[in-house]
Amino acid sequence: MTCSTGENSVESKVALAKLASLEAVLFDVDGTLCDSDPLHHYTFREMLQEIGFNDGVPITEDFFVENIAGKHNIDIAKILFPDDLPRGLKFCEEKEAMFRKLASEQLKPISGLDKVKKWIEDRGLKRAAVTNAPRENAELMISKLGLSDFFQVVILGDECERAKPFPDPYLKALEMLKVSKDHTFVFEDSVSGIKAGVAAGLPVVGLTTRNPEHVLLETNPTFLIKDYDDPKLWSALAELDKNKEA
Repeated sequence: MTCSTGENSVESKVALAKLASLEAVLFDVDGTLCDSDPLHHYTFREMLQEIGFNDGVPITEDFFVENIAGKHNIDIAKILFPDDLPRGLKFCEEKEAMFRKLASEQLKPISGLDKVKKWIEDRGLKRAAVTNAPRENAELMISKLGLSDFFQVVILGDECERAKPFPDPYLKALEMLKVSKDHTFVFEDSVSGIKAGVAAGLPVVGLTTRNPEHVLLETNPTFLIKDYDDPKLWSALAELDKNKEA
């Protein structure tokens, strides 16, 4: 079941209300906890231009969304440097170092994150961060956002047999938290991330942080929200509370 951010909240209520008693919430990191994609785009654009990629023409936001956003660095390296994977991997390592420098100065949470964090804590729900980001990036972002004590588990695509868009990272999170997909849902913002959550059999609430709504809808999220202040989200969460009390 999918619906756009502009539609009535009835479908979103029903979608999450189908969950059995909620036990856990899983979060992606980049673009889901914080609006980090502009920093990633800027870093890739500047560094690729420096080495003459695409004949020195800066990559566009559309190119970034289609080929880079949400993907694991191995996959990005294959796309950018199809004939020289070692060079691609080295480039990605250098790019991540530059990203961390920028992120340490400029990172900001998605609007309403503190509110949904409190909702989860007040209900004693389990929580994990599940990301394709390198560990150094993930730990930096989670720390800068003040969430180091919030997440009980951090799952990295690097540490799974397959990264997103495969379901492995989300399946590992369920295993680590000792919860079922029938008692859990996911917050995600990218095509690869939503695909991973859906493939794991989880309801996925998609955030339209940077990726186009029509592109995200093609991946079959349960519903889409603008951010954590979106009334559609709180209508769905209220329905979950109502069902628990019934």
